Amino acid sequence: MYENLLVEKTPPCAVVTVNRPKVLNALNRKTVEELDCAFFELGRDPEVKAVVLTGAGEKSFIAGADINELATYDATGGAAFAKHGQAVLDRIENLGKPVIAAIGGYALGGGCEIAMACHIRIASRKAKLGQPEINLGVIPGFGGTQRLARLVGEGRAMELVLTGDSIDAEEAYRLGLINRLTAPEELMSVARDLAKKLAGKGALAVRYAMEALHRGLQGTLAEGLNREANLFGLCCATQDKLEGTRAFLEKRPAKFSDR
Repeated sequence: MYENLLVEKTPPCAVVTVNRPKVLNALNRKTVEELDCAFFELGRDPEVKAVVLTGAGEKSFIAGADINELATYDATGGAAFAKHGQAVLDRIENLGKPVIAAIGGYALGGGCEIAMACHIRIASRKAKLGQPEINLGVIPGFGGTQRLARLVGEGRAMELVLTGDSIDAEEAYRLGLINRLTAPEELMSVARDLAKKLAGKGALAVRYAMEALHRGLQGTLAEGLNREANLFGLCCATQDKLEGTRAFLEKRPAKFSDR
């Protein structure tokens, strides 16, 4: 149903592939709109508990914006495109289900920003990441100035954004920008296995844990601790908590019902 995406659902997981390999999976408005639609549908699909996001082909995850389209924007059009992209990435980040970026090649500009909106990033050792927008006379517009600093610190983020330099997967791993490194041929199997592992947890506890972690970075420690306690309390009122504790005491695997 999508022009630029492939969506494969094998419950309890799904794989979303940006499918524009001839242009290194560059982001145009159509692709951004389709990502919005796909993640909206996956977010409300009760059979899907975890998602892998990747790019088609061996060269690129998402190489950045479609420069032909970018060149046409004026101030109004550029701001509108950036706000739309930010909203789509917010949808991914706040999906309530783990989203794993499987980065097999270039993750530049908007591609790096999309990867940072995912909850876990796994990269091939051949991957390259960066925010090169400064070389086009613009700045990151899909949240790159904000998420990059939160992940690697303000000083390193400032250097990457102002130079427009890309970094290899080893450096990205050292900085904490990605979580795991894999051989290129193992990338998707590692990502799928992790998605299946996360999908086997209680969906309510996963959602509450993600909320506590994400929102905790947006306020004070005291606010984060209060939110954590309240979410812990909500977990204690669920059937999943009863099942999880009983399974542990009975020395058997838990069978969560997401209630």
